[in-house]
Amino acid sequence: MNTLESYVFRQALGPLLAILAALAAVALLTQGLDRLSLIAANRNSGFAFAWVTILALPQLVSLILPLAIYFAVAYAINRMHNESETVVAYSAGVSHGRLAKPVLRLSLAAAVVHLGVVLIVQPAAYREIRETIYEVRGDVAASLVREGSFTFPAEDLTVYARERGPNGEMRDMMIHDARPNRPITYNASRGAVAMVNGKPAVIMRDAQVQRQLEDGTVQVVDFDQYLLELGDFSVDSELFYLKPSDRFLFELVAPDLTNYFDQRNVDRLLAEAHYRLSSPLLDPALALIALAGLLGGEFSRRGYARRLVIASVAALLVRLAALAIQAECVDNPDLNPLQYALPLLVCAGAGWMLVFAHPRRPSRRALKRRRAELAAAGAGA
Repeated sequence: MNTLESYVFRQALGPLLAILAALAAVALLTQGLDRLSLIAANRNSGFAFAWVTILALPQLVSLILPLAIYFAVAYAINRMHNESETVVAYSAGVSHGRLAKPVLRLSLAAAVVHLGVVLIVQPAAYREIRETIYEVRGDVAASLVREGSFTFPAEDLTVYARERGPNGEMRDMMIHDARPNRPITYNASRGAVAMVNGKPAVIMRDAQVQRQLEDGTVQVVDFDQYLLELGDFSVDSELFYLKPSDRFLFELVAPDLTNYFDQRNVDRLLAEAHYRLSSPLLDPALALIALAGLLGGEFSRRGYARRLVIASVAALLVRLAALAIQAECVDNPDLNPLQYALPLLVCAGAGWMLVFAHPRRPSRRALKRRRAELAAAGAGA
């Protein structure tokens, strides 16, 4: 890059880093408050709380980076307009394409970083979050049981425990399996939730199983220890199954169909995979919206406030549309191509405006008048 392009690049890079840091700080604060209830019970978990909050940063960055790119570019170009730097550049024979080139390079570099974050950093960070929460909680029963309350962690499954002791042990617990044709009630003086052969299960001690037979009688069987596997239930707890945000790309496009959660969420996993691959395209798309709004069209001596408002609304609508399309793809996988079509169409449309809707450069008389105004302002200072 030459001196001018390097200057424009720095003018956009500085605001980008500042805006990204500000938006990330706000998002981290909300994430931290959301996770505070998980950690508050453990007085020694201050470091874990901070670590979990920091690990949420990659996904937050991927969400806010496109808008941060837009605001940074819009701020940089608008400031150059206000300080007449673009007027000076045009008078020196610089085209709007040369002004846009360093900004596009910045947006493409951001897209590459964005892709690396969503494909590698984000799933690795979210898996570390899970491990940290495991250590803080000390058990996985917290997601299934609340002391003295009936909980419904899955369809046709009711769980109750009078209290939860140290190491996650539950006391005086009851589990009712209400699935059709096989209602069963389990009672146990003690129990715990654990992973057995990679699947969630409840280990009950001093247990009693009550099963209703076809003739209407109730069969009661006592056990010293009884193992109830939860794999047959649709327990979608994030503690037992990797959420889409926790998975790497190959795990999203090729899910384990022997896993109950994966069987029920194939379309959801596929939508997440396409979203990760397509979301970096929003970075150059929104940068082009800012460039088309502030560099495209005719030169204006009255400022660019109206164009800036229109471009900002367009950028926000594009970002919201991308999120809405992803949500729709969860239920309708045939819409996944739209996740790529939206940013590509935006790039094409904004690029056309930037290239073919040439700004009308100010006339020589207007340039002389503007230079005289600047000289008078300098002399007055």
